[in-house]
Amino acid sequence: MSENEDRNDLLDALNSVEEVNVGDVVKGEVLTIDDDRQVIVGIEGAGVEGVVPAKELSTKPVENVTDAVKIGDVLDLVVISKIGNDKENGSYLLSHRRLEARKVWDEIQKQADNGETITGTVSQVVKGGLVVEVGVRGFVPASMITDHFVEDLNEFKGQELEFQIIEIEPSENRLILSHKAIVQAQRKEAAEKLFATLEVGSIVEGTVARMTNFGAFVDLGGVDGLVHISEISYDRVEKAADVLENGQKVNVKVLSVDQERGRISLSIKQTLAGPWDDIADKAPEGSVLTGTVKRLTAFGAFVEVFPGVEGLVHISQISHSHIATPADVLTPGQEVQVKVLEVHPENQRLGLSIKALEEKPASEEKPAQSHNVAADAPEEESGFTLGELAGQALKDNKE
Repeated sequence: MSENEDRNDLLDALNSVEEVNVGDVVKGEVLTIDDDRQVIVGIEGAGVEGVVPAKELSTKPVENVTDAVKIGDVLDLVVISKIGNDKENGSYLLSHRRLEARKVWDEIQKQADNGETITGTVSQVVKGGLVVEVGVRGFVPASMITDHFVEDLNEFKGQELEFQIIEIEPSENRLILSHKAIVQAQRKEAAEKLFATLEVGSIVEGTVARMTNFGAFVDLGGVDGLVHISEISYDRVEKAADVLENGQKVNVKVLSVDQERGRISLSIKQTLAGPWDDIADKAPEGSVLTGTVKRLTAFGAFVEVFPGVEGLVHISQISHSHIATPADVLTPGQEVQVKVLEVHPENQRLGLSIKALEEKPASEEKPAQSHNVAADAPEEESGFTLGELAGQALKDNKE
């Protein structure tokens, strides 16, 4: 080959070298991996090298560079900036992540234009909301996370969720998302199906979703129903959290359904055995029970003999001695033994006596008339009718 031919080949090679400018998309062959911090590539057609920092390799977090690339790989890269001033042997800062992000932004823009939703994973909890990875970073304001107040947003961290695109501005890397819109749409669909099939009186399974001062909301499958605190248990419940836990499976009875207002009233206690069930077997006439004085009235004392089961000790059945008021000898919370005088399961009534278990004083004469159970007591308080009380009084006179 002549000297002229050599010179021409060299000129051709120099002329074939492409100029590299910021913003260009180039191909780079991985030449070296530098301590998992960066990758050195040769820019094809330019005869120069470029540097790709580990964070610029992918839109996804890269913990180990060798897991993402290997020597000999050819990557599509975008030129970020020029490093140094050497025009012939200069080096460039390159990014594969930003090129990927461009494609992601384009795809998300198409989805937004078509009214489509996207799926992403919550990566961070920040002040005011959540950061979501969808190929690029999106932000979900706290008010757009779900349809009810959430005290600790960390429960969403790591969750893969569906989002509606609220605002997109690729030039400013701004992507605002809403999961609340998805939840509301899902609940609306579930509510329509549930209201169409739910029947008052039916017993269904649900999950305790959240608790308030007045009860607990139970998720029936996309729709929440309220169990008022009075319908949680036959025992007195101060706070729903004392007996229930979020996520707990429970059986509930449907008390009412208001589709127009979207409200469902439920009961847990009505799915359980009632305290008055089998009361005639648990407290037959003549049996002796231990109970606790719950409250005092002018006409007697109400004594709890089983959880949720109270019977009345009429003032005439408290003591053989004359007393002006039950408070003369009894106090709320006091433990007493009582004898069952009457059992009325159908009306949930028990007539009890304390004095029947005490020895009658020798000097005491048989009274002309004694009142059993709840004589002289208003029916709405004692639960006994005047006819029943009169009948019991006649019975006492005959004894």
